[in-house]
Amino acid sequence: MNKPIFIAAYHQSKFGKLMGLTIPEIIRNAVIETCSVIKTEPARIDVGSIGAACNFSLNEQGLLAGLMAMVPGMQGKPIETVENACASGGQAIISVIQKLQLGFGEIGIAVGYEKMRDNEGKMDGKLIGKVLGYFSHPDERPGKVFVFPHLFAEVMAEYIKQHRTSERELAQIAVAEYANARSNPYAQMQNVELSLDQAMSIGGVNRYIVEGLPLKTYDCSQITDGYAAIILATGDGLMKLGIPKHACVEIAGYGQATDPLQKSGRDVLRPAGAFAAMNRAYEMAKVSPKDVNIAEVHDCFTVMGAIGTEVIGKAEYGRGAQYWVEGKARPDGPCAINTSGGLIAKGHPIGATGVAMVGWCAWQLLGKVPPALQAPNPKIAATFNIGGPICASVCTVLKCAS
Repeated sequence: MNKPIFIAAYHQSKFGKLMGLTIPEIIRNAVIETCSVIKTEPARIDVGSIGAACNFSLNEQGLLAGLMAMVPGMQGKPIETVENACASGGQAIISVIQKLQLGFGEIGIAVGYEKMRDNEGKMDGKLIGKVLGYFSHPDERPGKVFVFPHLFAEVMAEYIKQHRTSERELAQIAVAEYANARSNPYAQMQNVELSLDQAMSIGGVNRYIVEGLPLKTYDCSQITDGYAAIILATGDGLMKLGIPKHACVEIAGYGQATDPLQKSGRDVLRPAGAFAAMNRAYEMAKVSPKDVNIAEVHDCFTVMGAIGTEVIGKAEYGRGAQYWVEGKARPDGPCAINTSGGLIAKGHPIGATGVAMVGWCAWQLLGKVPPALQAPNPKIAATFNIGGPICASVCTVLKCAS
């Protein structure tokens, strides 16, 4: 019998640039600052997991679990590092849940981070493009300068052709998310305004990423530094922390599945693993997509905002972009999607992204997001976090604890 798992605390840095913070400092801050949200000490935590994707390639740091164990009170505990590309944060949450379900403890912390810029906040675009390409199949890298934008430009072209949609309709996803980010103090692009005309105009920063394919700069997520952490607990864990259930959100359902890494030869517009993971989460939570009115989906590119809307079941196959065009994803819409600003405008610190999705949805359910972004009657939330070319999928369903 699975034990109910609750979110006891969530905390994140502002997304964007972490400047001179070292990796040990980032991990220490994530743990201590999240514990301080509920006025507890790291020593009260029984288990932990940490997710990151570029720790070796950009940070020259392995064994992140050992850095977490250096936080006073965390030594000698079951801690592991997980990597699942851009789903590393979601995987860290699943890892902690599994530890708690196995009886390794009653309280756990999942941390995700990424430091993709140098200590002056600058980025090496070619290096980042190269290392992110490691998360693709080697046969799909040749001839691609920036592997992932190229792969998703192909997905975007296929989506437009298959569903008879347009670049303009997909651009409206980015415009909506930039608008949301304006009210989110944690968002990387908080101070940037984006109109539909700007998103569609080629020139300046906005250009086609790959010649002959529809993906433009404003269709892309950000290169981002940031960290996020979430404290999870069983019912007994909440009692130990002195936190009443009614002040918490329950992770009522969760699922994880992996499609083949190679994009060619499979239906990426209807990714089997993604739908399987989401459906598993719904079944566990004993709810259906119609019950969901809060969501955060993995919009690494605008086309994934559309596909993600279909995966969580709020739009029929091929109608994901239209859901946004019709205003249904707005904070006051039938399902408020990516009110955080999403990866496109809030930012995409790879290892932190999946943790931040769940944490933001928890804040939505508890009425803790800025008023301009708060859904009027939050009930059930869904998250969809992916890694690679729609390869790794981690999904959750959240509801207020009773």
